[in-house]
Amino acid sequence: MARISLLSALRRPAAAWRLVAAWRLVALLALGGVGAGSGCQANRPAELRATAERGLVQPTNFSAMVYGLANNQPDQATFELGRTLFYDARLSSDGTVSCGSCHRQSQAFTDGQALAVGVGGRRSPRNAPSLQNLRWRRGFMADGGVLGLELQALAPLTSPAEMNTPLADALAKLNTDAEYRQRFAAVYGPGKIDTPQFLRALAQFTAALTSVNSRYDHYVRHEPGGTLTNSELGGRMLFQQKCSSCHATDLFTDEGYHNNGLDRTFANDLGRAHITNRPADAGRFKVPSLRNVARTAPYMHDGRFATLAQVLAHYDHGVQPSPTLDARLRQPNGRLGIPLSAQEQADLLAFLNTLTDNEFLNNPRFKQLQQPGLLTKSAQIIAAQTAAARLARN
Repeated sequence: MARISLLSALRRPAAAWRLVAAWRLVALLALGGVGAGSGCQANRPAELRATAERGLVQPTNFSAMVYGLANNQPDQATFELGRTLFYDARLSSDGTVSCGSCHRQSQAFTDGQALAVGVGGRRSPRNAPSLQNLRWRRGFMADGGVLGLELQALAPLTSPAEMNTPLADALAKLNTDAEYRQRFAAVYGPGKIDTPQFLRALAQFTAALTSVNSRYDHYVRHEPGGTLTNSELGGRMLFQQKCSSCHATDLFTDEGYHNNGLDRTFANDLGRAHITNRPADAGRFKVPSLRNVARTAPYMHDGRFATLAQVLAHYDHGVQPSPTLDARLRQPNGRLGIPLSAQEQADLLAFLNTLTDNEFLNNPRFKQLQQPGLLTKSAQIIAAQTAAARLARN
């Protein structure tokens, strides 16, 4: 089973539900259940538990976390390990593609490509999604085919169009690398590096990618630096009236799946129906967050729109009819879409630019600090402290 690509299985809807359910069950059993720390984590040395990552708090303008801190208690050593894994191209089949290849910090962890590029220049069937505020997500991928943050990495890792590495091969690479064995042992204790450790370490890094300091955030929290112009305020009012039913709350997504009128038929990509096998889900895709949206072009699941202006033009006059088109895009007079004047579009664009979080886009904690093969100084210190503590106990 480990050698079956998760993404390949997701293209077969009946198999998708079985595989996702199986992975979820395996994860719950191996990781100790939702909301509970793993046994190995509970036995971590006190010095590791004390190095909690800064900034992992509940923002006052966000809903409650889905993937809470107790699910995978943050600490500096595991965060750094996850960061190394995220940027390590050796985990791909030909050693050329890492998670960071398609998820670049300056672009809110997207890649600027219409379709993500994997090993051998292969094109993914979809646009690379932004990685931000993942602690608040309930489903992952454009069709919702992955049900938890710790499982999310399996899809790109095993997809032939992306990293093209069976899970068993990835674990074998980690277990034959002396540095990784040392770092995993410092966090989880001695023994072979296994699936839960690998996925939980990666999740420590991706869960930390929190964007909550845009100018809009400062405005709604009444903080310094939160002044909005008249155009931006007008755009905000328009957004609340015409866009917020799908791009809801300050996370700017309702976590739902909707057909926004891109196509009349869906031969190339069924969207949510790809997973559920329900005709009513054809053409429905997960609503993305609009945070940092000015930096995540191109847009839509297939990257068809190069600019936000093109996106707004689509909603104004480009919506296509289909049986599953979202009812909110059908006006009482029979017109499709969301009528937007030129001035309204300009104001909306101004508001969307207030969602850019430059602190997030430039945070040095999220950057690739070095090439794999060199332990960070903190990792060296923690590994030495852990080894000394074990010798003392013996």
